[in-house]
Amino acid sequence: MQLAELLKEWPCTVTGGSIRTIISGVEDYAQAVKPGDIFVVRKGVKTTGSRFVKEALERGAVAIVSEETMTLPTDDKKIPLVWVPNTALFLSYASAKLSYFPAEALTVIAVTGTNGKTTVSHFISQLLRALHKKVAVIGTVGYFINGQKQQTIYEQLTTLQAKELHPILKECVSAGVTHVVLEASSMGLQQYRLDHCDIDCGVFLNLSEDHLEDHGGIEAYKRAKKRLADLSKKLVLNGDDNFCRSVGIYDKKKACAFGFENHNDLHVQVVGETFGKTTLCLQTGVSEHIVAIPFVGRYHVQNTIAALMAVWRLGCPIEDIITHMWNLKLPEGRLEKIDNPLGIDVYVDYAHTAEALQAVLQTFDDKKTIFLVFSCGGNRDKAKRFAMGAVASKFADVIFLTTDNPRDEDPIVINESIIAGFSEQQYYEVYLDRQVAIHQALSKAKKGDIVLVAGKGHERTQQMKNQMIPFSDQQCIQDYFANLTTGDV
Repeated sequence: MQLAELLKEWPCTVTGGSIRTIISGVEDYAQAVKPGDIFVVRKGVKTTGSRFVKEALERGAVAIVSEETMTLPTDDKKIPLVWVPNTALFLSYASAKLSYFPAEALTVIAVTGTNGKTTVSHFISQLLRALHKKVAVIGTVGYFINGQKQQTIYEQLTTLQAKELHPILKECVSAGVTHVVLEASSMGLQQYRLDHCDIDCGVFLNLSEDHLEDHGGIEAYKRAKKRLADLSKKLVLNGDDNFCRSVGIYDKKKACAFGFENHNDLHVQVVGETFGKTTLCLQTGVSEHIVAIPFVGRYHVQNTIAALMAVWRLGCPIEDIITHMWNLKLPEGRLEKIDNPLGIDVYVDYAHTAEALQAVLQTFDDKKTIFLVFSCGGNRDKAKRFAMGAVASKFADVIFLTTDNPRDEDPIVINESIIAGFSEQQYYEVYLDRQVAIHQALSKAKKGDIVLVAGKGHERTQQMKNQMIPFSDQQCIQDYFANLTTGDV
């Protein structure tokens, strides 16, 4: 594609070079530039991309885009220098255009919320597949087509960068995919990663205090989330959540709400609950339906109904959707049960906020002894540590504090903030080696007890300072029981 074609609908000023320069790709990371790429200069948290223009040119960049006033570190007048008002937004646009706007050929659903994005995204996929659609999911645990994980070389982010997302969407079109479900993180929305991605339905699940330090406060966090409403043609909202309900208050034709409260368009009532099963009555205003789901607890009910309503909003009859609700399965690292020979109920879950941790703990039988292994991540969200400690102390019997992803923080300091939320009577132990903490919990649990290892879910690494150390909660648990049979524990 010629540079002129790429820029013709974008506000810009071009100096030097030729607007007929052929552009083959777009990149904002100098070390990843390939010959024929246009290099977009972006400001980072610690540095600016202008420092790397020379490297980008050496690697074959054929044009430079910047929102700063700058000169190129070369006397070669053949390199176009393009000024644009917002490089992050331009990166989104250029990524989409160079892939020929693939989202326009797809039905795209984007899911946002502090908690539940991964679960709801996969539930939507499962329901659509049951209705004979070919579906891709792109989010925290990877990229899937019809439930099969695809190999990618991209950094694993909840919401992919636009330069990575649009080529994947183009692949989806080529593969015959009809529907794509995306996880829309607050940072992804704030950084314009989903702009110029044609979104048919945006789903709002909830909002609680998380990532506040990344955004600079709760109001900025809300503004980032609300961007999804502007990008979406239709909205599905958790009407029991004040923030989610406020998103659709000005456009009731665009938005529909679900929830337990009477004012919702899809009113949910629990009519029966046994271990592993909840029976619901769903009222739409014109019809009523009884449906069973294979989960218990308010949190799981909200997630399943969010998925149902998203599919319904896409035009699928609710009568057809509910016949598949019983077959829903949680994705990897979401209340994932680990089988073992001792009869202990062992679970791994990604819960890393107070709300998510409480939702998981409340699904368990409170007559059983609950052993909880967890901590909090470092360098962010310090305010949530006390709240997570309070939730843990309220619902767990024995707590094993350990490390999550401490990053540059002292794990002892992180855990002290959590302990401050414990009740005075709470029994707990601290093991900074996560493997030791998990094995200690398993060694003290008996048949019928519950062990929950929380915070990391699907993750396969621990971030300590600048190191990414291989670590899997699931593998750690499996190793413990495997060693029991060999006598090594």
